[in-house]
Amino acid sequence: MDALGIPPAAVRDANALELARVWIAEQGLHCSLKVGLYAADGVDRETAAWGIILADLAGHVADALSAEGLGSRADLLDALVERFNDEAAEPSSERTGGRGREAI
Repeated sequence: MDALGIPPAAVRDANALELARVWIAEQGLHCSLKVGLYAADGVDRETAAWGIILADLAGHVADALSAEGLGSRADLLDALVERFNDEAAEPSSERTGGRGREAI
């Protein structure tokens, strides 16, 4: 198993929350998600929060790929957004599994 380390800020912060784990296993993508943190404020607040989380994550991926010399951050982020939109519109595989806070 090749698990990543917990970021130092999350270790230091007693109120830190893990929101997602993403694995490639058995030739597929497997996730555990913590959703519903903002659900009491309505679906718009929950989806806005996850939109920000996904966009921030994409920015971190673009930064990391750029640091590896794979292109400019801007070009890499554009490519990630394009692929995200393509996959959201026409998924390349089915998603199966639980809902909400269960592993999916």
